[in-house]
Amino acid sequence: MAVCEVCGNEYQRAFEVMMDGQRHVFDSFECAIHKLAPHCVHCDCQIIGHGIEADGRFYCCAHCAKEHGVSAAVDHVR
Repeated sequence: MAVCEVCGNEYQRAFEVMMDGQRHVFDSFECAIHKLAPHCVHCDCQIIGHGIEADGRFYCCAHCAKEHGVSAAVDHVR
C-alpha cells in the first residue's frame, strides 16, 4: 500500500500524479489539491478550476488578474 505524502495515510487505493516530471502519491483528491493546486497571486486562494495564467502568474479569475494589471483578462459570460 502507498502512503499519502500530505497526510501520511496508508491507503490501498492511493493514486499517483505526475507533475513537472515528479511523482506524487495521494490518498484523496483533497490532499492532491492541497499539495499541487496553484495559488492566485492576488487573493491567494487555491485554483482548482479554470484559472487565468498571464506572464507566468496564476489568477483564480479575471477580476484578480485585472487587479494585477492584466487588462485583457475577461470572464466567460453569456
